Amino acid sequence: MSALTVTGLVKSHGRTPVLTGVDLHVPSGTTTALLGPSGCGKTTLLRIVAGFDDPDAGTVELGGRVVAGAGRGVPARSRGIGFVPQEGGLFPHLSVAGNVAFGLPRRLRRDRTRVAGLLALVGLDAALADRVPHQLSGGQQQRVALARALAPEPSLVLLDEPFSSLDAALREDTRRAVADALRATGATAVLVTHDQAEALSTADQVAVVRGGRLAQLADPRTLYSRPADLEVAAFVGEAVVLDGEAAGGRVTSELGELSLGRPCADGPVRVLLRPEQLRLSGGPGTRARVRGVDFYGHDARIELELPSGLRVSARTEGGDLPSEGAEVTVVVAGPAVPFPAAAPTVPPVATAPARPGVPTAT
Repeated sequence: MSALTVTGLVKSHGRTPVLTGVDLHVPSGTTTALLGPSGCGKTTLLRIVAGFDDPDAGTVELGGRVVAGAGRGVPARSRGIGFVPQEGGLFPHLSVAGNVAFGLPRRLRRDRTRVAGLLALVGLDAALADRVPHQLSGGQQQRVALARALAPEPSLVLLDEPFSSLDAALREDTRRAVADALRATGATAVLVTHDQAEALSTADQVAVVRGGRLAQLADPRTLYSRPADLEVAAFVGEAVVLDGEAAGGRVTSELGELSLGRPCADGPVRVLLRPEQLRLSGGPGTRARVRGVDFYGHDARIELELPSGLRVSARTEGGDLPSEGAEVTVVVAGPAVPFPAAAPTVPPVATAPARPGVPTAT
């Protein structure tokens, strides 16, 4: 497998800029997730890497070879890239075996052992080899699409929101099977997604794309615990944002005196906490009113109203939960992450939908 390096990539559609100078490095044998809202440029970036579009400026290198930009352009078919689209893109008239073997040299296409091995790699029984795509579930079709992409041992595998059409249960099982297969082959991969949990749980590093640029590139733990700014923080999980006054390495806020996860200058600040840091306690702390309880089984999301009227969210175990309207005491576990007081305003309650499976402190 080969490393991918994107440098200064620029692309516009007509007069509308889509990518405005993207730099990205994907080390060989790792998976990088491109995470961002619709229209941020992540799919355009993927298409340029694949060879389906040409950049206006900048370069794409694969294994040290320039495949796009700098006056060069290697055709998509000659880049050695495997591509898995949203809907799988299987050939409806071919069997599973025929689809998987499609990209292999002709002499290997009838090798049933090789096809069976590829199906096993993505968690499918070899007995499915003679079925046609419409006889498979959506999750099975996506796994066959991955097996087809991996069959010719490509330099790079690109996945364009491959789980978006699947229901929740199929999505999780298929995501795990795909991640396991990529790791087993040592594939270099780029996954486009708008699902934060998917990106954090699948990738070795996550690139947050915003307005045609990379807002942050980091491993999942760093991205979640030390986001580059409050906009990244609110997009990658639920954010509790408070005004405060920093002094001597601590900050005074509506939730009491908090420790800081990194140094900052004394004076007004805005601080980030994650909902799982807010603990409901029977002892001393900040009084709050429960305004909503979302129960997910293994955990719950509690919407709290602080004395100022500010509403924040707490994530807690799904056991003994307070009732709506109850008064509770809130304490904070762990440090807060400070940002300049002039940082853009971010809603205190998550902008991303809370649901089971959204990672906590990772």
